[in-house]
Amino acid sequence: MPREEKKRLETNAAQSPRPGLNAAFAGLEIAGLPVAPEAVTVAAPLPVWKMGRVVLRRETAQRGGKTVIVIHDFAPHLPGSVIEATAKKVRAACGCGGTVKGRTIEIQGDQPGKIRAVLAGEGFQVAGVK
Repeated sequence: MPREEKKRLETNAAQSPRPGLNAAFAGLEIAGLPVAPEAVTVAAPLPVWKMGRVVLRRETAQRGGKTVIVIHDFAPHLPGSVIEATAKKVRAACGCGGTVKGRTIEIQGDQPGKIRAVLAGEGFQVAGVK
């Protein structure tokens, strides 16, 4: 049994005489619009945190024999958002999963060298597992 051809609707109609406008907006009058305010770009300086010292710890307890690296002892002045951002960078660099629990980061797998390199690059002094 042959299939019936469906009627197609043209989604990219012919362009209007004014370049950059599609047919739906071609009839709008541009001359009556108010002038846009000049864009003011003020780059607010991001707070520079003294990252401080962190400690790496290797754990396997209560994880079914799987190894995780726990990053703990973050400086008390660091907000949780900085710890979350650091965890995201470490997870991306290691190519593995992990989580933030309180003020500690747990990274799956046994990759202390990569974790140490990322943390040092972020400005932390790293102690603990080598």
